[in-house]
Amino acid sequence: MPRHNKLAAGTAFDWPAQFAKLANSTQNPRLQAFYQAGVISADTPLEQVPLMALDVETTGLDANQHAIVSLGLVPCNLRRIRCADARYWVVKPASELSSESVTFHHITHSDIRNAPRLGHILDELLSAMAGKVMVVHYRNIERSFLDQAVRKHLGESLQFPVIDTMQLEARLHRQPTWWERLLRREPVSIRLADSRLRYGLPLYSAHHALTDALATAELLQAQVATHNAADTPVGELWS
Repeated sequence: MPRHNKLAAGTAFDWPAQFAKLANSTQNPRLQAFYQAGVISADTPLEQVPLMALDVETTGLDANQHAIVSLGLVPCNLRRIRCADARYWVVKPASELSSESVTFHHITHSDIRNAPRLGHILDELLSAMAGKVMVVHYRNIERSFLDQAVRKHLGESLQFPVIDTMQLEARLHRQPTWWERLLRREPVSIRLADSRLRYGLPLYSAHHALTDALATAELLQAQVATHNAADTPVGELWS
């Protein structure tokens, strides 16, 4: 009996057309090469999609005031996570580390003292991301901070398709109305660790970019295995 696509959204966004447009309009040659690599079509089955789990750790939550301090990338598909090809960088942020951010992600002043600026790893990062659909947990962070960083270093914005595992959980777990809150109905947590527990996945130490990228890749595999078929078009899940 076929499974219903409980994670599916509405009309798929046409990322191939958007990349073609950006490849023609972008002035920076490094970004031009990124967009010219293209992206798979929205009707591509999930089992055939080249995925790249991504996590960034930052000095705060506002991309206009704070900065990236580490990035983790883990290539994967629905059946395999290629840990041997994972990448991890600690980078020196433009803004100072606060005691709160050090407590949060445990990256200290000594860790960043000799670290490269993000601009120095951009070519490597864009090359790794090229042609992939990124997998993140809460896309607003990864998209806004990477966009801000690329604007600063290359003078233009960065756009890329993502599958957001937090958004997929939100589609499954309706948040309570104000009336239900009055009746003390607690909302279901869609944070990464809590979402993983619902699928029987193990707990990992949080707020390390590489570990969180791995955790997000595993979560997507579990979500699709539970709620979708492997031949679900990627356009039903990406944004």
